Amino acid sequence: MILHALALLALALAAIPALTAIANLLLLAATRRPEPGPGTLVSILVPARNEEGNISRALDAALLSRGVAFEILVMDDGSTDRTARIVRDAAARDGRVRLLTAPALAEGWTGKVHACHHLSLAAKGTHLFFVDADVRLAPNAAATLAGRARKSGAALVSAVPRQEMGTLGEVLTVPMINLLLLGYLPVGLMRLSTHPAFGAACGQAMLVERDAYRAAGGHLAIRDSLHDGIKLARTLRRAGHRTDLLLGHRLAVCRMYRGLDEAWAGFAKNAREGMARPAALPVWTGLLAGGHLLPFALLPLLPTPPVVLAASLSLATRALITLLTRESVLSIPLHPATVLVGLLIQWSALLRIGSGSRAAWRGRLYPVG
Repeated sequence: MILHALALLALALAAIPALTAIANLLLLAATRRPEPGPGTLVSILVPARNEEGNISRALDAALLSRGVAFEILVMDDGSTDRTARIVRDAAARDGRVRLLTAPALAEGWTGKVHACHHLSLAAKGTHLFFVDADVRLAPNAAATLAGRARKSGAALVSAVPRQEMGTLGEVLTVPMINLLLLGYLPVGLMRLSTHPAFGAACGQAMLVERDAYRAAGGHLAIRDSLHDGIKLARTLRRAGHRTDLLLGHRLAVCRMYRGLDEAWAGFAKNAREGMARPAALPVWTGLLAGGHLLPFALLPLLPTPPVVLAASLSLATRALITLLTRESVLSIPLHPATVLVGLLIQWSALLRIGSGSRAAWRGRLYPVG
């Protein structure tokens, strides 16, 4: 009886992300992408700390932007490598690029948020497009996000770039981003509501309308945050604004991390502002483990139709998201392992296993709560 009850539970929990992903992907695929209005100026804002391996390609891609007027501002945030020199050379070749130097990190601020805040102060644009230094924009990215912001009235429009993965460790971690956004965030409800609970964005590529951003406090309001994608979206929603999300696999490409160690550290850094909270993580563990791990644990014990269907739905959800967002196809057979690794990262962050009370990132130490 217990196994049969677990089988039905697994089926129900596997069906939730499957149905949500189908609804989201149909809606997102049908979302119109109008042109930006006249007078639109997009400030492409890039915080950069020791990014000599990425910044040149990021600038080359951003300079190919079309369909909207733009400027590019790069904030050198205490780099000890050739980042500033590369940007300075690019600025000498093209006047649309400007190099800024971040002030000393103020007490109570985290590094990226501090750099983004100062970028926003220097920007001239009607829209502020925050882009990570490891992101390569497609030529239509800035125009598409600005056009969607104008059409929808959203104060923030974000997109998840196509995620490049070069190692097994990356395949075991990075695909969780799109699983969580597309499988568990009801985009239709998000677009109808301003409730902060629906606030989610990808900090790799995030465009905000300048006046709404400043009125809500911008990055100043989240100065101690390590996860600006969630925190900025929720800050704007608390101020009464809507936020939006687009499919981004045709708008940008990003390789977030290189290897399991770097990926684990990066996701753990953000975990306590996302899932890894005492009240939230047990719920997320039930949803993810029940829908994506339990079916495969039950298969050898009870290979009945509900269990087989639950396992099939879990893999089909992963396959649908993977193929439509052009992620690594290895994420499909490795899907249960990816969910397990994702939960281990979250629990290690909550329990502070292996990290003490401070998180290290890019040579800086931050409290983890």
